[in-house]
Amino acid sequence: MNRQIRAVSLLAGLMFLALMVNLTGSAMFRQASLNNDPHNVRVRDAEFSQNRGNILVGSRPIATTTSSNGKFAYQRVYPSGPKYAPITGYYSYYYGRSMLEQTQNAQLTGTSDAQWLSRITGTLSGHKPEGGSITTTINAKAQDAAWDGFKGKKGAVVALDYTTGAVLAMASSPSYDPNELASHHLNDTTRAWKNLVADPSSPLTNRATREIYPPGSTFKLVTAAAALQNGYHPNSMVDSPENWILPGTRTPLTNETNCGGSRITLAHALDISCNTAFGKVGVSLGQDKIRDQAERFGFGKVVNSDVSSAASRFPQNLTDAQLAQSSIGQYDVAASPLQMAMVTAGIANGGKLMTPYLTAQVRASNLQVVSEHHPKQMSQPMTKESAEQLKAMMVSVVNNGTGKRARINGTTVGGKTGTAQTVKGKAPYAWFVGWSDNPHVAVAVFIQSSDTAINEVSGGRLAAPIARDVIELSLIHI
Repeated sequence: MNRQIRAVSLLAGLMFLALMVNLTGSAMFRQASLNNDPHNVRVRDAEFSQNRGNILVGSRPIATTTSSNGKFAYQRVYPSGPKYAPITGYYSYYYGRSMLEQTQNAQLTGTSDAQWLSRITGTLSGHKPEGGSITTTINAKAQDAAWDGFKGKKGAVVALDYTTGAVLAMASSPSYDPNELASHHLNDTTRAWKNLVADPSSPLTNRATREIYPPGSTFKLVTAAAALQNGYHPNSMVDSPENWILPGTRTPLTNETNCGGSRITLAHALDISCNTAFGKVGVSLGQDKIRDQAERFGFGKVVNSDVSSAASRFPQNLTDAQLAQSSIGQYDVAASPLQMAMVTAGIANGGKLMTPYLTAQVRASNLQVVSEHHPKQMSQPMTKESAEQLKAMMVSVVNNGTGKRARINGTTVGGKTGTAQTVKGKAPYAWFVGWSDNPHVAVAVFIQSSDTAINEVSGGRLAAPIARDVIELSLIHI
């Protein structure tokens, strides 16, 4: 009998020990993930009864919290709604969180490790817990220009300070009103969500960072960078036939413009965006060098910061025909506007690519600064010499080539236009990427569709003026 009692006691002890190990492990290692899980009802109810911190542009809140007399003590409010939705994201009882509301949730709820002192002080003083506020890197005037530029258009804009990686503007059109998803009238929230999901224009889609598209001729910057890194220089002569039958096929690669002869310089090929020239350069370099260059700019990677992003793509195992098309941003190449802004930023910053970020500073509920962002280099896609050569080529594109509508008096601007073919019979995508020396801005503009006639769609005509306005207004701070 004693043996049986000892066995039962031992089993009970082992079960108790296992329970304690599990509880300790959950408290030490799983607490953060459990608290950040939007499906955790207990945590969710507690959060909705808490004063969540502000998201700020300068001193102006673009996401804030007000007192509520309903089921929950506080209501999340977005004063500028759709304009900043790709940045703030939404905060919804049923549908969770997105963008900064998700990536900075611990800061906004006050549960981050950096805010431990504020939590203790609040507890001792008898105050209810409050979240911290985050100040974004967004320039309000640049954001206005990006938003206003897309009236009547579908697409996105991303602007970066290429010396630091700070996101200055991020707009996606069409957008949505996150106030509708934050409502405490849950039936209304459900109705709004269903309408947004069913909307054929996909307003919930963040086209700036979360979707990837054919970059068209803007990808020629990556091909040009690979060429300059592997023995070419701006005055190198390259083949530029009027038509080129792609290797192993009967398919011709054609040019949208007269390239100026069968042999032209690499710089002139970029000026006029000569397809056959860059297709041939890509094949001569080989897919490994083009892919390596793309990956150095961030292709195939998710940005490791508070910017919620999707990985851009350069395809594998290409035939020469596929490589030629890929070298001009077609075939299966796909990139987000964020990615193409990063390519431009890496070139503009002397070959150093800085990690993009949205949060400049975090303050606890007592207004004490608990963290500030310090710029980090993400990669070194090019040597300084090669980057300066490519910058000069991009300046020529704006001054003499397809990017003339991006000119700004008194400011040096470099850029590249792009027109990416999509489904036959539908308008192509229009792109413009560019940079300026004052202010230090790299920008990507992507136009998915507009009311422009198909034969009038081009990156230089539609996208370059928006980029120009964003750059110009980035000089203004409020």
